[in-house]
Amino acid sequence: MTPSARARRDRSTGRTSTGRSGGLSRAAGLTRTSGLSRTGTVTRTGTLSRTGTVTRRGGARGVAGVWIGLRANARRFGRSVAGAARRTRETVSAAGAVLILVAVAGAIAGFSFDWIEAWAAAGIAVALLLVAVPFLLGAHDYRLELQLDRDRVVAGSEVAGRLELVNAGRRTALPGVVDIPVGAGLVEVHVPLLRPGAQHGEDLTIGAERRGVIDVGPMTVNRGDPLGILRREQGWPEVQRIFVHPVTVPIPSTSAGLVRDLEGTPTGTLADADLSFHAVREYVRGDSQRHVHWKATAKTGTLMVRQYEESRHARIALLLDLAREEYADDDEFEMAVSATASLGLQAVREGRDVFVAVGAEVPEANSAAQSIRTLATTTPRVLLDGMSTVDQGERVTRLEAATALAAQTFADLSIVFLVTGSRVPLQRIRQAAIALPQGIGVVAVRCEPGAEPVVRTTREVTVLTIGALGDLTRLLARGAAS
Repeated sequence: MTPSARARRDRSTGRTSTGRSGGLSRAAGLTRTSGLSRTGTVTRTGTLSRTGTVTRRGGARGVAGVWIGLRANARRFGRSVAGAARRTRETVSAAGAVLILVAVAGAIAGFSFDWIEAWAAAGIAVALLLVAVPFLLGAHDYRLELQLDRDRVVAGSEVAGRLELVNAGRRTALPGVVDIPVGAGLVEVHVPLLRPGAQHGEDLTIGAERRGVIDVGPMTVNRGDPLGILRREQGWPEVQRIFVHPVTVPIPSTSAGLVRDLEGTPTGTLADADLSFHAVREYVRGDSQRHVHWKATAKTGTLMVRQYEESRHARIALLLDLAREEYADDDEFEMAVSATASLGLQAVREGRDVFVAVGAEVPEANSAAQSIRTLATTTPRVLLDGMSTVDQGERVTRLEAATALAAQTFADLSIVFLVTGSRVPLQRIRQAAIALPQGIGVVAVRCEPGAEPVVRTTREVTVLTIGALGDLTRLLARGAAS
């Protein structure tokens, strides 16, 4: 076919063709841009029109995306490995770790040196591990409840409790052990195999021999094989607290004995109106007619009025020395705590204004920083709770500094009790008393187990040495400082 005929045929069909050398490359629009990004567009016309666009992107953005993806995958892998390692540590006991080490070392030695003994050791270790695995299958669905008969006791008492455990799951629960931390100790309760809905109860006895605070919990349920190779734990975060109060003795009422201020202790300051009558004086303009002393007026012929001695309501401060070096042993310190608690308890019950303070810990960075810590005394229960928490310290504010701080902190005090140990000499006690303002009665209680009760009175302070806690009651009842 000649070219002219081919052209006529193309015009009749409505189709345009090009030469072979130009071809489609000249009919298509190709656009190239700088850099590494290229976009191509191909358009065909005719009975069917179709447009295709292809975009390719590469370079720095593609590499950065790959790097971000790799980092994210690496973090996820690291978290998975860390979680697996943590679960392995929680599941495999020390005995299980030894068996794994024996299995690996035995396999390496057997493969390297062809030792039958090594292969035998590795086989036994693997067998024991496989035997322990079935004991971990399944999960416990327990419902636990620990009931204590009381949460506050006196030192030397016991607390009764009961643990109720119910299998709330749909499957039979294998035997396990419930671990109950009690202070620094641990109570184990063995739980038998329980069918769905079955219940198991166990009575507990918690000893509270010494003063302090006992935390009971959090409880954990342990399940594992009889050999202790593998184990699983499930915890309950609930913690119950038991306050073990110090032993106290009854103290005579402050209306008798050492502290007599039922109507208020006279201060020596004269006043025009109070409860304690002192004398009469001539009437001065402005005096109340209620205070006119008519008998004295009739005798003298001059209008006379009553004059009173100012009295004040007792405000008692108790200061407990916490320095470990001031006490011979722990029993001596416990006697001091009990003496302080006994005095404070009586004052609170009588409705007195009582302040209980202890020397605070001195920071190592600033040994000159001295401070005291006060305990709440709103109710007897609150006071005894606070006394349960005090403890000795190596670096605490000394007695002399603590007394001076107490005088600055608590205003209008009428009497201060200083409670300390047998290693504090009398001279230091007198120095502490001198730090208080004049007019404040100071009583020092020196605790020395086994010593003869002695009373020593100086111009600044009255010192009571007690060998037993009951000596404090007897010395105060006799009114040692009167």
